[in-house]
Amino acid sequence: MLLYRAAQLVATGFAATVFKRKYIRNEIRNAQGPYVVIANHQAAYDFAGLIGATKRPLTFVISNSFYNSLPITGILRKLGVIPKQQFQTTVSDMRRIKAVIENGESLVIYPAGLMCEDGISTPIPQATYKFLKWLDADVYVARASGTYFTMPKWTKGFRPGRTYMDIYKLFDRNELKKLSVGEIKERTDGAILFDAYREQEGLLSKYSNNDNIEGLEKVLYACPNCGKEFTVKVRDGNIIYCTDCGFAERSDEYGFLHKIGQGEELHYVSDWSRLIYERHRDMLKEHPEYTLSAKTRIYMLDYDKHKFTWVGLGKLTLGKTAFRIKGVINGSSVDMTIPSAKLPTLPFKPGKYLEVQNGADIYRCELDDGKLVMKFINTVKAFFELNN
Repeated sequence: MLLYRAAQLVATGFAATVFKRKYIRNEIRNAQGPYVVIANHQAAYDFAGLIGATKRPLTFVISNSFYNSLPITGILRKLGVIPKQQFQTTVSDMRRIKAVIENGESLVIYPAGLMCEDGISTPIPQATYKFLKWLDADVYVARASGTYFTMPKWTKGFRPGRTYMDIYKLFDRNELKKLSVGEIKERTDGAILFDAYREQEGLLSKYSNNDNIEGLEKVLYACPNCGKEFTVKVRDGNIIYCTDCGFAERSDEYGFLHKIGQGEELHYVSDWSRLIYERHRDMLKEHPEYTLSAKTRIYMLDYDKHKFTWVGLGKLTLGKTAFRIKGVINGSSVDMTIPSAKLPTLPFKPGKYLEVQNGADIYRCELDDGKLVMKFINTVKAFFELNN
């Protein structure tokens, strides 16, 4: 308990200084009995805004990759954190999660699984809705607003500014029993899904250095005006432009974009990103045989050292239903196929790497051409949408 209190203290300090968190509602402050909190995921440290919401210990479910690649894995274990495979829930995972509720404790899950890269929430796996019904407990939602802008995935460091946390009951345990999966999905999606830029229109919160969009070109890799890929650059910190057609926009202190060059204005980064995705998805629909390949340095998660270690070189290829990794790993030739059709997305860092999981083995593929990372992610998302 002392360790948990120390973690609460550190997280609360972070929430106060970086997130400048303000509660809209906090209905778990004095909530009793077992319950589940489902939270949206705008930024890597969203948990810091939630851990201090109640004095009761909260059991967080996080990705196996994140859990086992940190030097503090031992501390996380003592705090009761539960690691699970992203977008896949094993029988063992389910038993550990269910045990939290059966013991009368409180559970926190992030259904989307990943923080967003463009202000748009990651799709929620369909199994989530049945899972909530199976847990047989009251369900609260913790909706963070603004945390995306404090630490965008495409840049480094923190950008302190006002954020909000709204925690309220979404489902009563007895009500859940009566609802269909479709009804659970409708209410859950309404509470969890978000567009950070559209929310910002209502909040107009200012964040430190928020007009600096260096790194955003790793996400917005295609020009919305001419459609060409990898011609998008950033100059002077706050101007994003196409080197081919002259399309250009300037970012303001709120994170919005304003036209200063050719083409129609796209006011929201999220709209630009959505346009890139939709064009790519439509192309894949017309060409289902499409594949994307890249040379890569391969790292694997070392569960003993709690970090990713270099294991070899190879080629990563993505098709409609699977990844293929061909190369040399730990001195041996490999040619493996990893199913991808049921994956809504993957862990990744724009401009650098993506992670592919095969059972307990997690491969971090650091592409020779980092610009392709976001295109791989959009391809995974699009094939998932088309396959399901």
